Amino acid sequence: MKKRTLIVTLEYPPQIGGVASYVYNLAKNLPADSTIVYAPVVGGAEEFDAKNPWKTIRQKPYFLFFWPKWLRLFFQIRKIVKKEKIEQLYVHHALPVGYVAYLISKIRKIPYCIFFHGTDLALGLRKKPLLKKVCEGAERICVNSAFMKQKFVSLFEKMSQKIFIVYPSPDVIFFQKYPEAELKKLKSQLALEGKKVVITVSRMAEGKGYPHLIRLMPKILEKVPNIAWVVIGDGPKKRTVIELIQKNYLQNVTRFLGEVPYDELPKYYQVADLFVLLTHPDETAEEGWGTVFVEAAASGLPVVAGRAGGVEEAVQNLQTGLIVDVYQDQSIVAAITDLLRETEYAKKMGQAGAERAAREFNWQKQLARLL
Repeated sequence: MKKRTLIVTLEYPPQIGGVASYVYNLAKNLPADSTIVYAPVVGGAEEFDAKNPWKTIRQKPYFLFFWPKWLRLFFQIRKIVKKEKIEQLYVHHALPVGYVAYLISKIRKIPYCIFFHGTDLALGLRKKPLLKKVCEGAERICVNSAFMKQKFVSLFEKMSQKIFIVYPSPDVIFFQKYPEAELKKLKSQLALEGKKVVITVSRMAEGKGYPHLIRLMPKILEKVPNIAWVVIGDGPKKRTVIELIQKNYLQNVTRFLGEVPYDELPKYYQVADLFVLLTHPDETAEEGWGTVFVEAAASGLPVVAGRAGGVEEAVQNLQTGLIVDVYQDQSIVAAITDLLRETEYAKKMGQAGAERAAREFNWQKQLARLL
């Protein structure tokens, strides 16, 4: 029997990012007639929501001046639960949203499941006693990789029985091929003809490795001089990234596109020869998974990935891509140049990645673990 489910999230398209795409695909693969999404008000939301068969409720979750600010979210969710006859909550962002779900569950006697994506666990540990209470009250805890499960169990061993792994999987749009004419047009627009195209799709934040790749790009260009680097993303480190590109005289090499609508991403992957993202642990967090790696794989691209957290689950080293240590310059340069110059080698990796993505990382298979 289907339960009326309310998904509560603070990141959701048209916002760009791993969490936003995860939540969107979660909603997309649940029964539309019994699924409702609560998400923040953002530009372009009305047009985006109109395309989807499930109901989306957009509101501003925080008070501006009243404390605690999240209390506004509590009142909103309590009202939705009552009006829509919600029977279970799927909650993203353990704090503060998880605490809201904890309170609602006490009042309305309905279960909730908390989804962890990576940095949210690290942030939640700043208030560990509260995080523990929220997790103990949850019916289930959903993590995005075995790495995250192991990390969670090391912190809260007694909760291991209710932890489930649901791997973030690429949307079906990443498996669908664009017409050659359209890809040719895009290549012309971006001046990619005759180029070896490297693509990076990621939020510009700590742990994503942009400075490492920019620093090494001149050495890579010495071996493969006809590179074009397509960069898609935004974030707190945007200015730093742009300054580093200028400092290393990479303006003519780089195609900086900023944020791109989610449903347009596949065509950018499909004009590329190689996906590169040099993820690495930083002081506060470590990559829990890396959805962009399986999106690239679904698009038939080999990848070069930085060793971190759950990345080694998303990428099979030497099979669907190459995993490197971001502090070993020579291995990074060799990995990228080898895959750009050895066309057949790269093509076989890309095919293996696409086959694995189709076989293992599809939403129906992943949600079966949870449902």
